[in-house]
Amino acid sequence: MSQFYFASGSRKEGVAKVWLYPKRDNENWKFIVNNQPIEKYFGRFDLVLLAQQPLKVTNLLGHFDVKCEVKGGGKSGQAGAISLGIARALVSYQPELRKILSEAGLLKRDPREKERCKYGLAKRRKSFQWTKR
Repeated sequence: MSQFYFASGSRKEGVAKVWLYPKRDNENWKFIVNNQPIEKYFGRFDLVLLAQQPLKVTNLLGHFDVKCEVKGGGKSGQAGAISLGIARALVSYQPELRKILSEAGLLKRDPREKERCKYGLAKRRKSFQWTKR
């Protein structure tokens, strides 16, 4: 049984559980999301880069096998959740990385959520047309 580092992250409605496994010597590194390779799961290169950003900032890309379980929300929110989960797992792996990751803004959860509908309004902020007479 090998050592692993676990953390979770969230963005919008997406929640990700992330496991980092130190890579063995003569193996290609793997990045698995919901039992699929990351490129196949997201299908968009910008979302793959967003999810891998903490590993690139710390120069640890290829040093870990990454396994993620993600659910809820859309693909963009899921990629952001994976990014936050990886950043938190890297801090549990090596606490000195906290400074690098926080300066890059990768340890901060994005607080933006979908605004709720208010009663008496047509949409979230749009009101019905008003006529004086």
